[in-house]
Amino acid sequence: MKLSDRLSKHYVLGELIRSETAERKGIDNMPPEAYIPRLARLCEKILEPVYAHYGIPFSPNSGYRSPELNAAIGGSPNSQHCKAEAVDIEIPGISNYELAVWVRDHLEYDQLILECYRQGEPNSGWVHVSLKQEGEQNRKQVKTYANRQYYHGLLS
Repeated sequence: MKLSDRLSKHYVLGELIRSETAERKGIDNMPPEAYIPRLARLCEKILEPVYAHYGIPFSPNSGYRSPELNAAIGGSPNSQHCKAEAVDIEIPGISNYELAVWVRDHLEYDQLILECYRQGEPNSGWVHVSLKQEGEQNRKQVKTYANRQYYHGLLS
């Protein structure tokens, strides 16, 4: 596949594998071919509905991460990013808390994590959304990660 190959109406492969760290460190972040349908699923089930709701163009902060890239950034060894099952997103001009609430209330997901959000700073942090492969059971977990720990639910 090429970076310009379309995964959905508004998203191309390059957006789901882009990483400044990978570029800086010379890490190949191209996913295995078998993971491409998973990335397309994230686009169709998460990114496209968010885009349609807010009507604001955005690109995910992080999508697929190769195991080498994941280790380089200190990601969890069990990260769903390494399985092409997770994206981190922000929408310009939209509070990340508001975005997390909308995803929680309107989309199917495995995990929804409001990460590094600080009350009173609507653009702080980001929203992590994961989605299991077709046919696997999603856990519907909602968490907030702040002060180096996880909390259940969305904390503003």
